[in-house]
Amino acid sequence: MASPDDVDIALAAYREEGVWQLEELADPVLTSLDTVIAGLRRFPGDGGALGLLALDEDVFLLVRVIGPRVRLLLSDVTAADIFDLAREAIELLALPYPEEDDEPVPAGDLGIVADLGMHADALGELIDDMELYPDEMLSEIADRLGFGGRFDDLVGLASA
Repeated sequence: MASPDDVDIALAAYREEGVWQLEELADPVLTSLDTVIAGLRRFPGDGGALGLLALDEDVFLLVRVIGPRVRLLLSDVTAADIFDLAREAIELLALPYPEEDDEPVPAGDLGIVADLGMHADALGELIDDMELYPDEMLSEIADRLGFGGRFDDLVGLASA
């Protein structure tokens, strides 16, 4: 069972009639990847719901639920050694469990938000920027998708 204490940021973003809505995901939803997915299913978004999670200032996880379909992106595959949610993401993606000497590379679908405004190559470049923390990466993703200001306000990031 995952610990909600590992989660620094847990937001759901979805569009209703073309307008982005953001909601915090409650701690009970954060106990497993299955409960995160179930929690995202309750949002009525036009293009599904996008979960934006930052784990212990280390990695981020994007979870996109569109009807019965689930898409995932974990910013660092090696996080599966540390965080239950990351391990569950690796399992759901049917990827091999990372070895001790594996490089920190993303796992999952880099095109997860391409149809919303951030293409896979831009997302890959963002993840490769080792100077950024997960909250900053999620802020950049939110900005590219069109709800950056609201995201920053909700998570307490200062605007530059």
